[in-house]
Amino acid sequence: MLRLIISAILSIHASVILEAEDRPNFLLILTDDLGYGDTSVYGADDLSTPAIDQLAREGMVFTSMRANCTVCSPTRAAMLTGRYADRVGVPGVIRTKIGNSWGYFDPSVPTLANELNAVGYHTAIIGKWHLGLETPNTPNERGFDFFHGFLGDMMDSYTTHLRRGFNYMRRNEEVIEPEGHATELFSQWAVDYIHERADKENEPFFLYLAYNAPHFPIEPPAEWLERVQQRAPDLDEKRALNVAFIEHMDHYIGEVLQALEDSGLAENTVVVFTSDNGGALWYAQRNLPWRGGKQSHYDGGLKIPFILRWPEQVPAGSQSEYEGLTFDVFPTFLELAGAQLSSELDAVDLSPLLKGREMPSGRSLYFVRREGGIDFGGMAYHAIIRDGWKLMRNNPFSALELYHLAEDPFEENNLATEEPARVRQMQRDLMAHIQRGGATTWQAPASKSNKR
Repeated sequence: MLRLIISAILSIHASVILEAEDRPNFLLILTDDLGYGDTSVYGADDLSTPAIDQLAREGMVFTSMRANCTVCSPTRAAMLTGRYADRVGVPGVIRTKIGNSWGYFDPSVPTLANELNAVGYHTAIIGKWHLGLETPNTPNERGFDFFHGFLGDMMDSYTTHLRRGFNYMRRNEEVIEPEGHATELFSQWAVDYIHERADKENEPFFLYLAYNAPHFPIEPPAEWLERVQQRAPDLDEKRALNVAFIEHMDHYIGEVLQALEDSGLAENTVVVFTSDNGGALWYAQRNLPWRGGKQSHYDGGLKIPFILRWPEQVPAGSQSEYEGLTFDVFPTFLELAGAQLSSELDAVDLSPLLKGREMPSGRSLYFVRREGGIDFGGMAYHAIIRDGWKLMRNNPFSALELYHLAEDPFEENNLATEEPARVRQMQRDLMAHIQRGGATTWQAPASKSNKR
């Protein structure tokens, strides 16, 4: 009888949520390896990103947000679960080759798509998945009503869409062979989806638009590269390629934003724009003014662009210095949708900021990456930030480094030797996180292993 009463209460609560007419739609735009210094709004002086700049003018720019990891899969896993990546089985990159794959996305953990779907949202992912190639970890099995994109880690070419000769392009479960540049395809599919949702007034949507640009290979269309080279003939070739690649992506992001306007959905759609980690320095991507880049726990590998636009609620042109992580979108979206928040979350709801209120203080930020190869040996390396201090290393074999970010934001002065007591205290905090993450396996069961 008690179970029936509880079930009835939950059903009534859910029906109230589902009948609400003012719930926002959500558009989460995740770029791949876009550095902090590679948009004009964040200080780039050799490229132009008018669509991203428009989001900044019309919304809130976060200047101190960090990605959950220095590489792709862990950030995505954390963002879709609101939990630290190793707590959901993804401490490293999930790859198409099992011998060099360092994560298995825990199928028992609900995703943001699951949670929003449960309160009446239509959920879609367009673009890069990168959290599993087969059951039970394909997008449609992890809460998404619609998937149109790429299952794998990266493409060998943006125009052939293959990875090691295999085709991972899908429309739901169907193998597809679309023609065109991946950035343009993903954008057009997003535009089509938005126009379709315009007729569904009583069913809000969550669209996760995950570009694989500007991840290498750096492949802008020829006409975009030519435009940059004509404008800046002295620009280094690597840099010119990257500038053209980002400007090309920005143009198509603009088309997606225009689709929201044309469909009458822009005013009540929360748009978040961000990146999964810092840019790759070896491809002339920029993370200025921060030290380091992709794969590094210096802030160039972690600090990323993060912009939130919600015209009905967030003041245009506003700015926040709050130090959060990309997975904070998880509880924020659920709070705005009127859903219940699990006590298991590590992420923090950002909605007080959107309403002009203060955020709670005293938060720790934890980072982990596991990797193979001779430099890492299948082991993990970590970082933790607390009270303006960062304890970190950039491979499992190097000594721990300590930086006082409040006074040394560019991480120039390693104070590990001078501050042994602080190192020990932060090590204890770090070990607690590592132990908690260690309770979750990061290897696929033998029957689920991909043999490629």
